[in-house]
Amino acid sequence: MMILGKLPPFFLSCLLLTIIFIVFILCSPNPFSPISKSDLHQTLALPNSTSHGDDDDEILKCDLFKGEWVPDLQGSLYTNWSCSTIPTSKNCFHHGRKDTEFLKWRWKPHQCQLPRFDPKTFLEFVQGKKLGFIGDSVARNHMDSLLCLLSMIETPVDHYKDSEDRQRVWYFPGHDFTLMILWTKFLVDGEERVINGSSSGIFDLHLHKIDKKWTTDLPVLDYIIISDAHWFFRTIYLHNDTGVVGCVYCHHPNVTDFGVGFALRMAFRSALNHINRCRECKARVTLVRTFSPAHFENGAWDTGGRCNRTSPLSEREIKLTSNEWELRSLQMEEIEKANIEGNKKGTKFAALDVTRAMLMRPDGHPGEFWGNKWMDGYNDCVHWCLPGPIDAWNDFLFEVLRKKVT
Repeated sequence: MMILGKLPPFFLSCLLLTIIFIVFILCSPNPFSPISKSDLHQTLALPNSTSHGDDDDEILKCDLFKGEWVPDLQGSLYTNWSCSTIPTSKNCFHHGRKDTEFLKWRWKPHQCQLPRFDPKTFLEFVQGKKLGFIGDSVARNHMDSLLCLLSMIETPVDHYKDSEDRQRVWYFPGHDFTLMILWTKFLVDGEERVINGSSSGIFDLHLHKIDKKWTTDLPVLDYIIISDAHWFFRTIYLHNDTGVVGCVYCHHPNVTDFGVGFALRMAFRSALNHINRCRECKARVTLVRTFSPAHFENGAWDTGGRCNRTSPLSEREIKLTSNEWELRSLQMEEIEKANIEGNKKGTKFAALDVTRAMLMRPDGHPGEFWGNKWMDGYNDCVHWCLPGPIDAWNDFLFEVLRKKVT
């Protein structure tokens, strides 16, 4: 001890660090071996991340979609650094978003605990299957969220991408699982009018014809998640097999404006009827993701509207009489109608009823942090940051799938 006491502080510190390092080497079986994705998952997982078992009866009886957002210190299971497949327009931190509090909330149903999404268990559940998202860019947003979570366990193979990066197929060879997005604007056949060689922003929708962009690949799917809505908020002329029967936002004196709700209802009815009557299809479970609300404040998307909140709203602050809730309600009605026919054929329909939860999350959009150089100055208050509140949709997805499959 007398010798140590005479050593300068710098040498004493180096000696202590050397001793600690030697102990670490001797006691660790392989201190320099890389950490596998499965080991990392087990390290990060909370005790309730796979709480299937004793709580199953409680979850089966619980309305997962009535609840509130509660603080969650763990936050997202992935980051914009750990997930390499995040589209740049949803990579909000890459484009300068600084606040992170919007990641530290978790959906809590009033009647039960919603298990945290477990990518390892999910991949085991869907092994050998094909799951397809059918819908617009918000459906793609959801698929990208699921892709980030599953990539924590296995790196997927980028199997297919079309020229517009709309149709995508990812394959997880270790689980023989295929994940895809079948992109469609309206679910039914829709064409934009071209006037004087330029796009007009006016669409003709044929409610009796299904968009073949998604029906072609429908037979290969085991599980379907279908959604749509945001393309309906523009000037649309509605057709059946006899001609124009109405419109949306057309302001034409001789054509009845039936509104967004009618057009959306008819499109979903046609789409769900097609799934029910598809003889070559093998999917027995179709989930309809309900309307995902936008949160433009102080203007619309093209008149200076913004979404710069940094925390959720409470349940008391949302309006269940809003237009968004009306669109959600008509989707729920169409699901029930599809189930009546599906029950005769062994097909099941259920809702991913995200509307209430997402009405409370104006803080989760890219806003100004989406990096679109062609629309500088405009805010994206429709899609969702990755990571972000949209990741909770996968908590819902797994539980609803389990209910319907088992």
